[in-house]
Amino acid sequence: MLADFQFILAGALVGFCVGVTGVGGGSLMTPILISFLKVETHIAIGTDVLFAAISKFCGSLVHAKKLNIVWPIVGWLALGSIPASLGTTWVLDHFMGEAKEYKKLLTIVLGGMLILTGASIIFRGRIEAFFNRHQHDVAGEAAGADEHSQVILKHKAWILFMGVMLGVLVTLSSVGAGAFGVMALVLLFPKLPMIRIIGSDVAHAVLLTLVAGLGHLKSGNVDMHLLGLLLIGSIPTIIIGTLLSSHLPERAIRRVLGVTLMLLGTNFIVNPVKAKPPAVTTPVTITLPKEFIQTVSGDKHGQV
Repeated sequence: MLADFQFILAGALVGFCVGVTGVGGGSLMTPILISFLKVETHIAIGTDVLFAAISKFCGSLVHAKKLNIVWPIVGWLALGSIPASLGTTWVLDHFMGEAKEYKKLLTIVLGGMLILTGASIIFRGRIEAFFNRHQHDVAGEAAGADEHSQVILKHKAWILFMGVMLGVLVTLSSVGAGAFGVMALVLLFPKLPMIRIIGSDVAHAVLLTLVAGLGHLKSGNVDMHLLGLLLIGSIPTIIIGTLLSSHLPERAIRRVLGVTLMLLGTNFIVNPVKAKPPAVTTPVTITLPKEFIQTVSGDKHGQV
């Protein structure tokens, strides 16, 4: 019962951070499960990926209703990310049979993604300001549909490449579909309004995490009971965090979150697999009834 409460509390904490800052889903949930709640790396990643698909779905509906999603961008991203996710799952299942090597790979990739995500959170404002000063020929808010399509087609190779990278990295680490995906789109489309970048990223993240999560589910890496507890804790606090976000110091929270993720990522890279202590076996003494001993002894004497 206490363990269940801890998982609900973890979901509530992550949900609140997501509501306040808009980031921290996969990048915060997975390290909490691994470092503090001692969940196996592959189970934490697999469960968190499916958790992200469910939790982001509601947000994608809101963005779709407000017309914040650029569907051609989502389509080109998915064209790269979904095959990459399926291929990554296949490679893990067929060529990473050793449990220790499997966990080591997942942990190192997770650590690298946490460091990148933490840096993107901390320096997001500076990165956006830099690219706003060096805008190139990409679609702006007032661009027409034809011009918009031409710009996307012009950058389709980079969008596909970004989709492939996200597909591999999100499947391996559960991190990157949010903050890392947004920053990548900012680099490609600096004139696109931020709300449309976020909406497109969320819509693509739902597709990617759903496919990756189902792949992990097929591989036995998803704990459905744990998934339910995380959703119970996170859904109410996402709403609360969103309502309180305008009254809280978002910039300070982002900095703390970014530094925390970078420290956790460094720890995962330095110590990818921690050896578990050997199991201590306690000798068991079995006491047999006297009648049984006498019966067996009598049978042996009779046979002699």
